[in-house]
Amino acid sequence: MRILVLGSGAREHAIITALLREEPAHDIVVAPGNAGIAADVRAVALDPNDPAAVTNFANLNNIELVVVGPEAPLVAGVADALRTRGIPVFGPGQSAAALEGSKTFAKRIMDEAGVPTGRALRAGSLAEAEAALDEYGAPYVVKADGLAAGKGVLVTEDRDAALAHATYWLQHGSVLIEEFLDGQEVSLFLLSDGHNVLPLSPAQDYKRLGDGDAGPNTGGMGAYSPLPWLADRFGSEQAFVDEVIDTIALPTVRRLAAEDTPFIGLLYCGLILTDAGIRVIEFNARFGDPETQVVLPRLVTPLSGLLLAASSGELGGMDRPEFSTDVAVTVVLASENYPGTPVTGRRIGGLDAASAVPGVSIAHAATSLQGGELVASGGRVLSVVAAGVDFDEARARAYEAIGRITLEGGQFRTDIAARVAG
Repeated sequence: MRILVLGSGAREHAIITALLREEPAHDIVVAPGNAGIAADVRAVALDPNDPAAVTNFANLNNIELVVVGPEAPLVAGVADALRTRGIPVFGPGQSAAALEGSKTFAKRIMDEAGVPTGRALRAGSLAEAEAALDEYGAPYVVKADGLAAGKGVLVTEDRDAALAHATYWLQHGSVLIEEFLDGQEVSLFLLSDGHNVLPLSPAQDYKRLGDGDAGPNTGGMGAYSPLPWLADRFGSEQAFVDEVIDTIALPTVRRLAAEDTPFIGLLYCGLILTDAGIRVIEFNARFGDPETQVVLPRLVTPLSGLLLAASSGELGGMDRPEFSTDVAVTVVLASENYPGTPVTGRRIGGLDAASAVPGVSIAHAATSLQGGELVASGGRVLSVVAAGVDFDEARARAYEAIGRITLEGGQFRTDIAARVAG
């Protein structure tokens, strides 16, 4: 197939890497991509958030499938424009993408679908936010209502910090104050064709900047898959997945279909396993980053067929995707001062040596070429991905590889997947 992938991060690099493994080979174009992705496929200077530009390019270049990586093009209505022209696209339309674009919309859909989630109050003013914080008490959970690039959530025991976070995001819209839910977090991706869903393998990511979950929230500093500890509580990974499908994914997809806003694409379920059961923390409308980097390397079923079937309404009756018994770990290398104002423009070295470690691949997140040299162009720079027969092997490979990479001021966590190793 001739496939257009929209996006410029490690998630998109992981998607493209999975597509490149397939036979026969696909003709893949990325817009806009980054330096690492451009070394693998053709990159074009196209604004992924411009519905008309994307649609015209896809039409003129006989694109057979468009895969939308990040959330912004979805909220901008890119998928709607493509579907209007009859071009298959993996990604929900603007209305359904509000499941990620608006926390308030997502809560309403969950409530009407009977999906288990925490209580929440919407606040449009500082006074309303203060009242909501006092009603739920500490730990305080404050979420920006709209898109926030993974940085809109604060969980804190400090009421003043919670108020400061609310004050900042109230400048951009409303906020949600939620009750605190305690438990292990799980990310589960489900492909949806608007009526049916197929699950991928669960993963767990690490949101905080530092070891031991210290420091500020980030877009994600690492992840691993599968989650062997799910069997301790649910008997098996499949039993857990079945429960999520029955109580969360299908009710949500059916509720959206009933509102004439079919969800076609990737339903990201951000879940927490509380003493009272599985609860939804958040929905996203696209593949998660960095979880994609550990889920797709384990995928045995061809990804292109799954994406096209979802885009074409043909998931019904398909077998669930198969996954390797290998495990995968990814460790994110970030720039100095991330997630604040990251230092960019610094040279990256040692990638060939890192890639030479068995089982290791590198997904580029924010890289560019300056004067022929590879440099960091954003906060999260690289995802170092390692596969292994067990987590000890995968972790050892990932950390050996990241230790071979040079980036002045670079930072990474040293405890990714430590709890499942040994």
